[in-house]
Amino acid sequence: MGLADDPFSYQVTKSGEVRISRGGRVVVTLRGAQADRVVARLGAGDEADQQLLARVTGNYRRGTERRR
Repeated sequence: MGLADDPFSYQVTKSGEVRISRGGRVVVTLRGAQADRVVARLGAGDEADQQLLARVTGNYRRGTERRR
């Protein structure tokens, strides 16, 4: 199950918060400067956005995990 099967979604609120969710649940809420940086980088493309959201949430495979 990868990013194509279970993608991240995000919502930018009026107050500037960025809520990142996956599978219908909010994974992380970004505020302040970090939220501003993420919003500025979003919109590059679907796959690039998914990689960015995965990195920000910490749900990014590092290549050291075992396959089942």
